[in-house]
Amino acid sequence: MPVYFEHTRHSIRLPGYDYASSGAYFVTICAYERECLFGETVNGEMRVDEIGRIVWDCWNQIPEHFPNTITDEFIAMPNHIHGIIRITDAAYGRGTACRAPTVRGAPTVRRAPTTERFGKPVIGSIPTIVRGFKSAVTKRVNEMNPLFGPVWQRNYYERVIRSDVELDA
Repeated sequence: MPVYFEHTRHSIRLPGYDYASSGAYFVTICAYERECLFGETVNGEMRVDEIGRIVWDCWNQIPEHFPNTITDEFIAMPNHIHGIIRITDAAYGRGTACRAPTVRGAPTVRRAPTTERFGKPVIGSIPTIVRGFKSAVTKRVNEMNPLFGPVWQRNYYERVIRSDVELDA
């Protein structure tokens, strides 16, 4: 009799961490099945192809779609990308996205959720920004070639940059 294992996915995010909080985040996103979709390395230098240029364009457009972000260092490799996204408090005023009407003498503030859950994205959070970036790249690639197929591997890796020393490294 065959044995079946129930597959359960575990989040690689820090439990309870507010990924919409201001700070810097180092993000790595891999191409689907780690194929070399973004270009090739020639004599130690990365040469981006058409899809690689789309990736660069969409990365640079992140602040246009998410006004609370600044894109920092970025590099496209043949089968993955690395980039730093900085989240600022400027655009969304963290914690005040939804205000309930105030009652004289006792103001009530309803805070927007800061922990992302399935089907409930948090505006301006790293998961929402990465999802939007991956979606924009995929849309443009599929407009270029409708039969192309998937561009990105599921999920991504991120590291919360906790100090200027770590950011400089």
